[in-house]
Amino acid sequence: MKDCILNYTLEELKNEVKPSFRAKQIYNWVYVKQVDTFDQMKNLPKDLKESLNERFSLNPLKIANKELSSDGTIKYLFELEDGKTVETVWLLMKKEEKDLEGNITKEAKYTVCVSTQVGCKVGCSFCLTAKGGFTRDLSAGEIVAQILSVKKDNNHPFNRALNIVYMGMGEPLDNLDNLTQAIKVFKEDDGLSIGGKRQTVSTSGLSSKIDKLGELDLGVHIAISLHAVDDELRNELIPMNKAFNIQSIIDAVKRYPIDTRKRVMFEYLVIKGKNDDIASAKKLVKLLHGIKAKVNLIYFNPYPGTPYDRPSKRSMLEFQEYLVKHGLLCTIRDSKGIDISAACGQLKEKELEKELEKA
Repeated sequence: MKDCILNYTLEELKNEVKPSFRAKQIYNWVYVKQVDTFDQMKNLPKDLKESLNERFSLNPLKIANKELSSDGTIKYLFELEDGKTVETVWLLMKKEEKDLEGNITKEAKYTVCVSTQVGCKVGCSFCLTAKGGFTRDLSAGEIVAQILSVKKDNNHPFNRALNIVYMGMGEPLDNLDNLTQAIKVFKEDDGLSIGGKRQTVSTSGLSSKIDKLGELDLGVHIAISLHAVDDELRNELIPMNKAFNIQSIIDAVKRYPIDTRKRVMFEYLVIKGKNDDIASAKKLVKLLHGIKAKVNLIYFNPYPGTPYDRPSKRSMLEFQEYLVKHGLLCTIRDSKGIDISAACGQLKEKELEKELEKA
């Protein structure tokens, strides 16, 4: 299998391509003009294009399926070169605004949720991705390609800002080397120029890897998938908690280098009858004391076969109200794509079921 050119930062590509100024031209073709083949790179000499074709692949994935929600969310299923599949979600966060003459006054804002692994080792009991087990890590190029592909599919200009959340299939910090390489590629000024402040690594809490990410000082935000306020429930929801318990995660967060203007996001998946009571809210306030935190309450998104239920709107609002009254910034995440296969792993699982029915 050829090496993917999306694996390389500009400086690394300069070491691979001679003369080195050609690397910047190639970067422009790949990330700005978003061509599909090396042959389309018109200002490169023929022998260089032939060499690039021999040594590198340009796009390691293709769209296998996609579902469009009424709210603008698009769920993609990408097929990789080895036939494995991963999911990516294109989220419309704020709609475009126009004045009375029809001129755009505010651009639409988008966030892309990307995968970092085929499957996942963490095994969260509420997550459909866990059902398929773990297959392999994604390369940096396979992570980068997800962003390039969805931008191209949505005619999103190369220089238009978007946010990246490493929150799709897989545990990002379990694939730390390739994750950090992808972060560096995204940050390249001559490429997509997506700064660290627009990239968020969502982790289920590998506390030792949170420390390693912090030491790299890449300027990215972290979001902690907490989901429980005591180890007993978290052990049920996230078995990995037995190795990295809540206190170790809180300690690692306090060591993480955070922009003084920003907050640490704590994701809290609310499950009916499990963690949606005021007693849990009280414990959460105590747990996050001393941390500049923001809590994002998330409705559990049901899927066929899950033992868990979606909480009521009333319990969500009461939970939020308690946190806010006790000094925590708290939002309730809008459920995006609820009319499509929105839960992590759901579109992949749906496609697998179709294949089994054909067999």
